Amino acid sequence: MSGVPAGHDEPVPEDLPTTAVQLPAADDVTDPAVTDPAVTDPAVTGPAVSDEAVRDLPPAGEPTATITPYRDGPLIVRGDFRLVDTEGNEIDPGRRTVALCRCGKSGIKPFCDGTHKRAGFHSGSAPSRPRPAARLFEDRQH
Repeated sequence: MSGVPAGHDEPVPEDLPTTAVQLPAADDVTDPAVTDPAVTDPAVTGPAVSDEAVRDLPPAGEPTATITPYRDGPLIVRGDFRLVDTEGNEIDPGRRTVALCRCGKSGIKPFCDGTHKRAGFHSGSAPSRPRPAARLFEDRQH
């Protein structure tokens, strides 16, 4: 039965005029999905999530990782991540936790081989001064 979409009793007319449909804006408060208590009532939906909290979440489907700079040592990367070279070729880390070289002396770059100890590499775990972008972000918050 061509021309009859599943779940319909009558065929769809082929001569329907094609018109552009204007969809409501994402912040349109007249949208029932925004004003319907079944959608907006915290007793039904749970606690509200602030815009700020959403901005801090990683994009859906993107790898998430924790990167920890160790004092006088490597960067430890834990979690789901992709490691790529400057041409975009993926480097297989072989595990979910890796140590990346910070001293520049490793023989197996980008991975750490412990050479930082013999090379006398010194660096703290935290930045010695705030990044300029961090100051700009703080200024916008106040």
